[in-house]
Amino acid sequence: MQYFFSRKPTMDMLYNSDTFSVMHLQVQSEALVPARPDVPALARHGFEIVDKRTGKEIYLEGSWAEQFQAHLRAWQENAPTQEEVEQTLEGYAELAQTPVSVH
Repeated sequence: MQYFFSRKPTMDMLYNSDTFSVMHLQVQSEALVPARPDVPALARHGFEIVDKRTGKEIYLEGSWAEQFQAHLRAWQENAPTQEEVEQTLEGYAELAQTPVSVH
């Protein structure tokens, strides 16, 4: 088996309710991992929002992830209600097209 140095992603659950879950995927420090050229590497951080009502998910990266991260910072400072969080997540979930699949 071949090995190479690559950035290893981690996943952190940020929010979980009866209607939504939010995961933060981020790249950690370099680690020795098996070479898998057929599997794309995570280049930068992103957020996965799952709408449990519809069974769909959306992955936010780039400027969308930066915008969502700004919401997270504001929530840390202002301690929003669950209703406010859910309203924001619902706005993003409207864009979701990918059905959730279990691996």
